[in-house]
Amino acid sequence: MKRFEEKVVIVTGAGSGLGRAATLQVAKEGAKLALVDLNTNSLEETKKLVLEAVPEAEVLLISANVADEEAVQNYVTQTVEKYGKIDGFFNNAGIEGKQNLTEEFGSDEFAKVLNVNLNGVFYGMKHVLKVMKEQGSGSIVNTASVGGIRGVGNQSGYAASKHGVVGLTRNSAIEYGQFGINVNAIAPGAIMTPMVEGSLKQIDPVNWEEVGKAFVEPNPMKRFGRPEEVGYLVAFLLSEQSSFINAAVIPIDGGQSYKY
Repeated sequence: MKRFEEKVVIVTGAGSGLGRAATLQVAKEGAKLALVDLNTNSLEETKKLVLEAVPEAEVLLISANVADEEAVQNYVTQTVEKYGKIDGFFNNAGIEGKQNLTEEFGSDEFAKVLNVNLNGVFYGMKHVLKVMKEQGSGSIVNTASVGGIRGVGNQSGYAASKHGVVGLTRNSAIEYGQFGINVNAIAPGAIMTPMVEGSLKQIDPVNWEEVGKAFVEPNPMKRFGRPEEVGYLVAFLLSEQSSFINAAVIPIDGGQSYKY
Protein backbone atom coordinates (compact mmCIF):
# COMPACT_ATOMS: atom_id res chain seq x y z
CA MET A 1 0.00 0.00 0.00
CA LYS A 2 1.39 3.39 -1.05
CA ARG A 3 -0.51 5.99 0.94
CA PHE A 4 1.71 8.83 -0.31
CA GLU A 5 1.64 8.26 -4.06
CA GLU A 6 1.95 11.74 -5.67
CA LYS A 7 1.97 13.33 -2.19
CA VAL A 8 4.54 15.92 -1.11
CA VAL A 9 5.90 15.72 2.43
CA ILE A 10 8.26 18.12 4.24
CA VAL A 11 10.27 16.73 7.15
CA THR A 12 12.35 18.96 9.41
CA GLY A 13 15.13 17.45 11.48
CA ALA A 14 15.35 14.90 8.67
CA GLY A 15 19.05 14.27 9.16
CA SER A 16 18.71 11.87 12.08
CA GLY A 17 16.47 10.24 14.66
CA LEU A 18 12.72 10.54 14.32
CA GLY A 19 12.95 12.74 11.23
CA ARG A 20 15.04 10.20 9.37
CA ALA A 21 12.79 7.30 10.43
CA ALA A 22 9.63 9.08 9.29
CA THR A 23 11.32 10.12 6.05
CA LEU A 24 12.18 6.52 5.22
CA GLN A 25 8.66 5.35 5.97
CA VAL A 26 6.82 7.90 3.82
CA ALA A 27 9.42 7.46 1.06
CA LYS A 28 8.70 3.73 0.94
CA GLU A 29 5.04 4.64 0.53
CA GLY A 30 5.65 6.89 -2.46
CA ALA A 31 6.12 10.40 -1.05
CA LYS A 32 7.97 13.18 -2.82
CA LEU A 33 10.28 14.61 -0.19
CA ALA A 34 11.56 17.97 0.97
CA LEU A 35 14.08 17.25 3.71
CA VAL A 36 15.24 20.02 6.04
CA ASP A 37 18.09 20.00 8.55
CA LEU A 38 20.89 22.27 9.73
CA ASN A 39 23.45 19.51 9.17
CA THR A 40 24.06 19.04 5.44
CA ASN A 41 26.15 15.88 5.92
CA SER A 42 23.32 14.25 7.88
CA LEU A 43 20.86 15.26 5.17
CA GLU A 44 23.02 13.64 2.51
CA GLU A 45 23.17 10.45 4.58
CA THR A 46 19.38 10.40 4.88
CA LYS A 47 19.04 10.90 1.13
CA LYS A 48 21.45 8.03 0.54
CA LEU A 49 19.36 5.74 2.74
CA VAL A 50 16.16 6.84 1.00
CA LEU A 51 17.57 6.12 -2.47
CA GLU A 52 18.88 2.74 -1.35
CA ALA A 53 15.35 1.84 -0.25
CA VAL A 54 13.49 3.66 -3.04
CA PRO A 55 15.77 4.33 -6.04
CA GLU A 56 13.09 6.31 -7.87
CA ALA A 57 12.33 8.65 -4.94
CA GLU A 58 12.28 12.42 -5.54
CA VAL A 59 14.29 14.16 -2.81
CA LEU A 60 14.88 17.88 -2.27
CA LEU A 61 17.48 18.71 0.39
CA ILE A 62 17.37 22.09 2.15
CA SER A 63 19.83 23.21 4.82
CA ALA A 64 18.02 25.54 7.21
CA ASN A 65 17.92 26.76 10.79
CA VAL A 66 14.29 26.36 11.86
CA ALA A 67 14.77 29.11 14.47
CA ASP A 68 15.24 31.60 11.62
CA GLU A 69 11.86 32.57 10.16
CA GLU A 70 13.36 33.68 6.86
CA ALA A 71 15.02 30.27 6.48
CA VAL A 72 11.70 28.58 7.27
CA GLN A 73 9.85 30.65 4.69
CA ASN A 74 12.58 29.71 2.21
CA TYR A 75 12.22 25.94 2.72
CA VAL A 76 8.47 26.26 2.25
CA THR A 77 8.93 28.35 -0.90
CA GLN A 78 11.51 25.95 -2.35
CA THR A 79 9.19 23.00 -1.76
CA VAL A 80 6.25 24.68 -3.49
CA GLU A 81 8.44 25.84 -6.38
CA LYS A 82 9.67 22.27 -6.96
CA TYR A 83 6.52 20.26 -6.32
CA GLY A 84 3.64 22.76 -6.53
CA LYS A 85 2.04 21.79 -3.21
CA ILE A 86 2.53 20.49 0.34
CA ASP A 87 0.38 17.55 1.45
CA GLY A 88 2.14 16.60 4.68
CA PHE A 89 4.44 18.34 7.14
CA PHE A 90 6.37 16.58 9.89
CA ASN A 91 7.36 19.60 11.98
CA ASN A 92 9.97 17.76 13.96
CA ALA A 93 13.31 19.55 14.39
CA GLY A 94 14.27 20.07 18.01
CA ILE A 95 17.00 20.03 20.66
CA GLU A 96 17.10 19.04 24.31
CA GLY A 97 19.50 21.58 25.75
CA LYS A 98 21.62 21.19 28.85
CA GLN A 99 20.12 19.55 31.91
CA ASN A 100 19.93 21.60 35.09
CA LEU A 101 17.68 22.66 37.95
CA THR A 102 15.46 25.61 37.08
CA GLU A 103 17.35 28.00 39.37
CA GLU A 104 20.60 27.08 37.61
CA PHE A 105 19.21 26.85 34.08
CA GLY A 106 20.99 29.48 31.98
CA SER A 107 18.79 32.19 30.50
CA ASP A 108 20.63 32.02 27.18
CA GLU A 109 20.20 28.24 27.12
CA PHE A 110 16.48 28.61 27.89
CA ALA A 111 16.06 31.07 25.01
CA LYS A 112 18.05 28.82 22.64
CA VAL A 113 15.88 25.77 23.35
CA LEU A 114 12.65 27.76 22.97
CA ASN A 115 13.87 29.33 19.73
CA VAL A 116 14.39 25.95 18.10
CA ASN A 117 11.65 23.85 19.69
CA LEU A 118 8.81 26.36 19.93
CA ASN A 119 9.54 29.26 17.60
CA GLY A 120 10.75 26.82 14.94
CA VAL A 121 7.51 24.84 15.15
CA PHE A 122 5.46 28.05 15.06
CA TYR A 123 7.30 29.41 12.01
CA GLY A 124 6.86 26.11 10.20
CA MET A 125 3.14 26.00 10.91
CA LYS A 126 2.67 29.65 10.03
CA HIS A 127 4.12 29.30 6.53
CA VAL A 128 2.95 25.77 5.71
CA LEU A 129 -0.61 26.48 6.85
CA LYS A 130 -0.86 29.34 4.33
CA VAL A 131 -0.11 26.87 1.53
CA MET A 132 -2.44 24.19 2.86
CA LYS A 133 -5.29 26.64 3.40
CA GLU A 134 -5.10 27.71 -0.25
CA GLN A 135 -5.09 24.04 -1.30
CA GLY A 136 -7.98 23.16 1.00
CA SER A 137 -6.12 20.13 2.34
CA GLY A 138 -3.11 18.97 4.30
CA SER A 139 -1.85 17.21 7.42
CA ILE A 140 0.63 18.47 9.99
CA VAL A 141 2.33 16.43 12.69
CA ASN A 142 4.29 18.35 15.30
CA THR A 143 6.85 16.67 17.54
CA ALA A 144 6.02 17.38 21.17
CA SER A 145 7.21 14.99 23.89
CA VAL A 146 6.08 13.28 27.05
CA GLY A 147 7.93 16.32 28.42
CA GLY A 148 5.11 18.36 26.87
CA ILE A 149 2.37 16.60 28.84
CA ARG A 150 4.10 16.15 32.21
CA GLY A 151 7.19 17.30 34.09
CA VAL A 152 10.46 15.45 33.57
CA GLY A 153 12.90 17.35 35.79
CA ASN A 154 16.13 19.22 35.01
CA GLN A 155 14.80 20.35 31.63
CA SER A 156 13.06 23.70 32.07
CA GLY A 157 13.65 24.85 28.51
CA TYR A 158 12.71 21.55 26.93
CA ALA A 159 9.56 21.07 29.03
CA ALA A 160 8.39 24.65 28.47
CA SER A 161 8.97 24.43 24.73
CA LYS A 162 7.24 21.08 24.32
CA HIS A 163 4.23 22.17 26.41
CA GLY A 164 4.10 25.11 24.03
CA VAL A 165 4.07 22.77 21.02
CA VAL A 166 1.05 21.00 22.52
CA GLY A 167 -0.76 24.34 22.87
CA LEU A 168 0.11 25.43 19.35
CA THR A 169 -1.08 22.11 17.98
CA ARG A 170 -4.48 22.23 19.66
CA ASN A 171 -5.04 25.90 18.89
CA SER A 172 -4.19 25.61 15.18
CA ALA A 173 -6.15 22.38 14.81
CA ILE A 174 -9.27 24.17 15.99
CA GLU A 175 -8.62 27.09 13.64
CA TYR A 176 -7.85 25.12 10.48
CA GLY A 177 -10.05 22.03 10.60
CA GLN A 178 -12.64 23.95 8.60
CA PHE A 179 -10.16 24.23 5.73
CA GLY A 180 -9.63 20.49 5.35
CA ILE A 181 -6.42 20.49 7.40
CA ASN A 182 -5.72 18.31 10.41
CA VAL A 183 -3.03 19.18 12.93
CA ASN A 184 -1.81 16.68 15.52
CA ALA A 185 1.22 16.08 17.69
CA ILE A 186 3.18 13.07 18.83
CA ALA A 187 4.59 12.83 22.36
CA PRO A 188 7.53 10.42 22.21
CA GLY A 189 8.99 9.04 25.39
CA ALA A 190 12.36 7.31 25.58
CA ILE A 191 13.11 6.54 21.92
CA MET A 192 16.71 5.52 21.23
CA THR A 193 17.81 8.40 19.02
CA PRO A 194 21.09 10.36 18.98
CA MET A 195 19.39 13.05 21.09
CA VAL A 196 18.39 10.54 23.79
CA GLU A 197 21.85 9.00 23.69
CA GLY A 198 23.26 12.49 24.22
CA SER A 199 20.90 13.02 27.15
CA LEU A 200 22.11 9.83 28.82
CA LYS A 201 25.70 10.89 28.25
CA GLN A 202 24.97 14.16 30.07
CA ILE A 203 24.11 12.06 33.12
CA ASP A 204 27.13 9.74 32.85
CA PRO A 205 29.44 10.05 29.82
CA VAL A 206 31.21 6.76 30.58
CA ASN A 207 28.44 4.45 31.75
CA TRP A 208 25.56 5.92 29.75
CA GLU A 209 24.34 2.52 28.57
CA GLU A 210 23.89 1.40 32.18
CA VAL A 211 22.08 4.67 32.89
CA GLY A 212 19.81 3.82 29.95
CA LYS A 213 18.96 0.40 31.37
CA ALA A 214 17.99 1.98 34.69
CA PHE A 215 16.07 4.71 32.86
CA VAL A 216 13.73 2.28 31.10
CA GLU A 217 13.28 -0.08 34.05
CA PRO A 218 10.09 1.72 35.21
CA ASN A 219 8.64 1.54 31.69
CA PRO A 220 5.83 -1.04 31.38
CA MET A 221 7.58 -2.44 28.29
CA LYS A 222 11.07 -2.39 29.87
CA ARG A 223 12.81 -1.01 26.80
CA PHE A 224 13.50 2.03 24.68
CA GLY A 225 11.28 2.69 21.71
CA ARG A 226 12.71 2.43 18.20
CA PRO A 227 12.72 5.36 15.76
CA GLU A 228 10.91 3.29 13.12
CA GLU A 229 8.02 2.75 15.55
CA VAL A 230 7.58 6.52 15.66
CA GLY A 231 7.94 6.63 11.88
CA TYR A 232 4.94 4.33 11.49
CA LEU A 233 2.81 6.59 13.71
CA VAL A 234 3.87 9.75 11.88
CA ALA A 235 3.11 8.20 8.49
CA PHE A 236 -0.37 7.21 9.67
CA LEU A 237 -1.08 10.70 11.01
CA LEU A 238 0.11 12.30 7.76
CA SER A 239 -1.99 9.94 5.64
CA GLU A 240 -5.61 10.29 4.59
CA GLN A 241 -6.44 7.40 6.93
CA SER A 242 -6.21 9.85 9.85
CA SER A 243 -8.27 12.61 8.25
CA PHE A 244 -10.77 12.87 11.15
CA ILE A 245 -8.08 12.85 13.85
CA ASN A 246 -7.49 16.49 14.77
CA ALA A 247 -5.95 18.29 17.77
CA ALA A 248 -4.75 14.99 19.21
CA VAL A 249 -1.52 14.63 21.18
CA ILE A 250 -0.56 10.98 21.01
CA PRO A 251 2.00 9.54 23.45
CA ILE A 252 4.31 6.88 22.09
CA ASP A 253 6.20 5.84 25.19
CA GLY A 254 5.34 2.23 26.06
CA GLY A 255 2.62 3.43 28.43
CA GLN A 256 4.95 5.10 30.90
CA SER A 257 3.19 8.48 30.99
CA TYR A 258 0.02 6.74 32.21
CA LYS A 259 1.76 4.82 35.00
CA TYR A 260 1.17 5.84 38.60
